Amino acid sequence: MRVHGSVYVDPEIFELEMQRVFGRAWVFLGHESQACGAGDYYATHIGREPVMMLRGKDGVLRGFYNRCAHKGAQLVPDGAGQMKAIRCGYHGWIYGLDGALRTVPAQKGYGERPVKPGACDYGMAALPGFASYRGFVFGRLAADGPSLEEWLGPMAGSLDNFVDRAPLGEIEVAGGVLRYDHACNWKFFMENTLDALHPMVVHMSAARPARAVAAQLPQGADALHFELQALAPFSASYDFFDEMGARVMPHGHADLGGKASIHSAYAEVDAYWRAMVEGHGEKRASQILSVSRNNSIAYPSLMLKAPVQLLRVVRPLAVDRTIIETWHFRLKGAPPSTFQRTIAYSTLVNSSAGMVGPDDHEIYRRMQAGLKAGQPEWVELGRYADLAPPGPDGATEVPGTSDALFRGQFQAWLDLMEAA
Repeated sequence: MRVHGSVYVDPEIFELEMQRVFGRAWVFLGHESQACGAGDYYATHIGREPVMMLRGKDGVLRGFYNRCAHKGAQLVPDGAGQMKAIRCGYHGWIYGLDGALRTVPAQKGYGERPVKPGACDYGMAALPGFASYRGFVFGRLAADGPSLEEWLGPMAGSLDNFVDRAPLGEIEVAGGVLRYDHACNWKFFMENTLDALHPMVVHMSAARPARAVAAQLPQGADALHFELQALAPFSASYDFFDEMGARVMPHGHADLGGKASIHSAYAEVDAYWRAMVEGHGEKRASQILSVSRNNSIAYPSLMLKAPVQLLRVVRPLAVDRTIIETWHFRLKGAPPSTFQRTIAYSTLVNSSAGMVGPDDHEIYRRMQAGLKAGQPEWVELGRYADLAPPGPDGATEVPGTSDALFRGQFQAWLDLMEAA
């Protein structure tokens, strides 16, 4: 129940991860709302491979490698955009919104070669795996493997809860992205989002003053200060974090929280509750909102936080460099105050100018530096070694501070790294 420190600092292991983990797993690409209309695209990466999702004239969203079939130039820049057709900026080859080759300038120079409009070998290359669940879009570079729904398994319930929190049952990406370059290995972030032993230590400087200020306010007044509600739970006790529980799932997926979370005590917004009752009915609205999870992980690339409607995406660049993106969502049918709360939380917690994110950045830096030491060689992962058997859905319930959450990630890592 330990891992060798080299998995975080060895460049050769990182290169294998790009091939075998990000080259074989389902990786989060974006949300369907980022490419709504014909010609809309969103370009990103799976590992080091430039890829894109593109909405066709027929309304179908498709996944492609983001490169021209001619000389290999990237077809569109990273990020969102809109085009009537995809035209390569190098030699002007034009592709339709279905990926088919439409125009080859100076075509007669190719003679009898099959370089012509409609030629299958010269269209945009489709991703071997491309699928969407409840609007969340994933891609896979491997041709073989489980379907997206099989791979998600019980993790799909966390995505469901994210969407079901919208009174109209739909969500959309809203606003810009918080994108930060972290000087650390990508696995540090994935583990830290499930680590319930660190908040009361790492975030003490933010949480304790928030509790002290809240205690000085008149009874009930802290309901008017969302910032205090958001910060104070980070200094909760070990018992609190243990009792809120966690789920370990196949393929490295996990939830931290469920019975309760750091979001459980937020003041209720009456207008949002009324909208939920109108959209879902009182019983169903209560069921949806009773699920409170700190973080949910779809390994190896996605962390989502349903109670505050945001998700964070992992983009590994090097063994000691990772881009973390934070995207924010609007719940359709919810009052504006709900989205305002999302932005307030993200600015306070996820931003490098906030009161929580910089703490984590510093710890990641220290871990990256410390693990370069040759001794001790191993990282301990043995907390709560005895597990209950998995439930009918394959998920295992564990205490919130259990290292089983990380052992689950490394089991998925090992399965992918050793796969034939």
